[in-house]
Amino acid sequence: MHQFGPLDGALLIDKPAGPTSHDVVDAIRRRFQIKKAGHCGTLDPNATGLLILVLGRGTRLSEKLMSADKVY
Repeated sequence: MHQFGPLDGALLIDKPAGPTSHDVVDAIRRRFQIKKAGHCGTLDPNATGLLILVLGRGTRLSEKLMSADKVY
């Protein structure tokens, strides 16, 4: 059985126009003091939409999520 911490997993963010995907990840890292975080796909700064963040041990999900078909 795996033990996950309170901030391990995926977080769905409705990204507004303006910030880059990295800006969003960086803000979440700082806000919740998370060392390991990333995103599954990049949205242009002017783009809005769903940005999938992976946190802590959830970063292991990144490869699986990135291999799925995407619809724009």
